[in-house]
Amino acid sequence: MLALFGLFYHFIGGFASGSFYIPYSKVKKWSWESYWIVGGIFSWLIVPPLAAAITAPGYLETLLNTDSATLFYTYLMGLLWGIGGLTFGLSMRYLGMSLGMAIALGYCSAFGTLIPPIFYEIYGTHGNEKTISEIASTLSGQITLAGVALCLIGIAICGKAGTMKEKEMPEDEKKASIKEFNFPKGLLVATFSGILSAFMAFGYATGKPIAEATVAKGIDPLWQNNPVLVVILLGGLTTNFIWCVYLNLKNKSASDYTDKQTPLARNYFFSALAGITWYLQFFFYGMGESLFAQTGFGFTSWTLHMAFIIIVSNLWAIYLKEWRGASSATMRMITLGIVTVILSTVVVGLGNYMAGATGGH
Repeated sequence: MLALFGLFYHFIGGFASGSFYIPYSKVKKWSWESYWIVGGIFSWLIVPPLAAAITAPGYLETLLNTDSATLFYTYLMGLLWGIGGLTFGLSMRYLGMSLGMAIALGYCSAFGTLIPPIFYEIYGTHGNEKTISEIASTLSGQITLAGVALCLIGIAICGKAGTMKEKEMPEDEKKASIKEFNFPKGLLVATFSGILSAFMAFGYATGKPIAEATVAKGIDPLWQNNPVLVVILLGGLTTNFIWCVYLNLKNKSASDYTDKQTPLARNYFFSALAGITWYLQFFFYGMGESLFAQTGFGFTSWTLHMAFIIIVSNLWAIYLKEWRGASSATMRMITLGIVTVILSTVVVGLGNYMAGATGGH
């Protein structure tokens, strides 16, 4: 049952992440940096403390009693993740939802999923975490790792479909659905983004003492990651705020926030909606991860999160006609990629279920 509920929470989180960029398309006459930071203030500064206060009362006391090294490294992971999150937005801008997410999340999934158990292998564990050799030595672990590999294959197939689309479609058709389409620039940004975005998973790992202290105070383990998110996302806010303010000054777009020639109420509403939707991905991710961690296979949470985002974002891309004009071969390729990713979530879920049922054997 833990695995089933964990899968459900990861799906909700993936749906939120795969959908959060949609409200930004409703923002009119604002520069990218303006609506990005308005949404970010909601997702990184306003909503996380509110969610933590509701679900984990007394979390501020927990943070104040946490050693400075844990807080620093958790914040640092957020700072580095923030660079990845910043460039993730640029990936959508230059490649569209489907191709941008496929490339960025491919790197993100691989690094975020496999590095924590490798890290534990080298430096040891302090809880229920498993090292990569421990995982690989059990049948449930082997099945789970096979699911991770299948997910990466599915993401690669989605990326292949995107490159096929880029080669076969005329420039005017690409830009009909993605106004600033630029494959070389987008590929570079998405690669950079995917690697650094994996630091969110590392932030959860370094913030484990905060989660454990939260549970020790009698808080339901389901909510243990919400105080950790407050610290991680402050790091993300720092990076994004500095960059967006720089762009506001460079592009002379700081007037966006008060320009009455733009639909201000509409723009603030949809930017806030995008930001809140974005936060919900990690709210539900934290719930799913806390359940999977009880089986010792919490590391698979990152793969599942990436997988569900890929599924949802590609469905949105098809609905929004980002694939309009693509050949039947390309459409078959993207369909194969989505199906492979869906299958991988089933395999990973099976591995987690077996781990919970057999104690990891």
